[in-house]
Amino acid sequence: MKRLVTQPFINGELDQSPEGSLLPQINPATEEAFTEVRGASLSTLEKAIEGAQQAFEQTWKSFGMRERADVLFAIAAAIRENLEALATLESHNIGKPICDARDEIELGSRIFEYYAGAISKAHGQTLPVAKGGLDLTLREPMGVVAGIVPWNFPFPIACWKVAPALAAGNTVVLKPASISALTALALGQLAHEAGLPAGVLQVIPGPGKEIGEALAQHALIRKISFTGSTESGARIMALAAPEIKRVSLELGGKSPNIVFADADLSKAASQSPLSVFANTGQDCCARSRVFVEASIYDTFVEQFLEATRTLKVGDPLSDETQLGPMVSAAQRSSVESYIESARTEGRTLACGGDRPHAKGYYLNPTVILETETNDRCWKEEIFGPVVCIRRFHDEEDMLREVNDTPYGLSGSIWTQHLAKAIRVARRVESGVLSINTHASVHVEAPFGGYKQSGIGRDLGMHALDGYSEIKNIFIAED
Repeated sequence: MKRLVTQPFINGELDQSPEGSLLPQINPATEEAFTEVRGASLSTLEKAIEGAQQAFEQTWKSFGMRERADVLFAIAAAIRENLEALATLESHNIGKPICDARDEIELGSRIFEYYAGAISKAHGQTLPVAKGGLDLTLREPMGVVAGIVPWNFPFPIACWKVAPALAAGNTVVLKPASISALTALALGQLAHEAGLPAGVLQVIPGPGKEIGEALAQHALIRKISFTGSTESGARIMALAAPEIKRVSLELGGKSPNIVFADADLSKAASQSPLSVFANTGQDCCARSRVFVEASIYDTFVEQFLEATRTLKVGDPLSDETQLGPMVSAAQRSSVESYIESARTEGRTLACGGDRPHAKGYYLNPTVILETETNDRCWKEEIFGPVVCIRRFHDEEDMLREVNDTPYGLSGSIWTQHLAKAIRVARRVESGVLSINTHASVHVEAPFGGYKQSGIGRDLGMHALDGYSEIKNIFIAED
């Protein structure tokens, strides 16, 4: 990267408008602002949307399949060439451990490569119809689409919204979260330098209440792809409704981790802590409700606690760090309120619940035992390093508890019995499930949730469906 980008990136250049609020970018490990970003004003937003519409009509729409693929491959290469700089920037910006940040930047590159290759694989169909003749379907781009991304995984989620949208032939207005805007702005610049025409990707940081809501209501925006809280997703959906704007939403979660007595106990107990504590628990896929079959409960808890206590919490720039600080003081305070609620309710805090360092927004991973199903910690999405573990005796009762939630995003099932794994997976109301692992995200596979965890799917070939209009054409025989 040539230099740090701290202004809206519009029409292939940095926007020099003095309008818009200044957004401090705070390093969560030091609690100090290390730079600030100029947020977009509403007039800047209007300029960005109009520029994206012009780029769609005059440039990107006319790019052939091979030309689009070449540009996306070039963006992937540019990301990989700047991996270390981008990873360091992400680590400074949100406190993400540097090893995780490197993996996420690499994931962004692979996402662009995948959709560059997918361009030639997305096609229409010829269909037999009762009237004879020839019936065929075409996939066409929507026009200008908006991607609104959260602060917990800023770069990969930006990539998995931008890449399929561009592959389908759309132009994109990307709004990063105000506290984590830097790598999204860098992506805009890198994409332009890699050959993406001016205006095809606009990056506009700014407050969600102002810029996000204006995007959702703008007449030229054909689709909103949003990742964030369920409450914000409902607001986006309501604002988009008057124009029947296309919407895809990836929202909150309260995912289960189900451990049967016939599981590989050592593997389940040693790997399960990172299924909830990775990214300091700031993950909508976090397996924060653990269901353990009664006969192995005590042994599992003992091994789970042992693995949790070995997790290294510290400097995000150290290669040894597994858990960094939380993103902000406000987020940590919110999580601490849940821990205090558990204490008040008389639950057992088996470990954690305290701050390991005087400086930085750190919070030790916390394990709560003997919770009840109506406890706040059990029912609500905490979005921090807190897990609740309960024992179960009966599979049917357990499944009722698993599904007794408004969410349905992710989850894990641990068993060495294949038929049981399939049976239980079919019963769990969740969009993404993992057997004997906690891996949730695969570039090649659809990602999204049931119920209040969202609508639509990111990633895989399914994402291209969400950025395309399907046109049906019937040709009579005579």
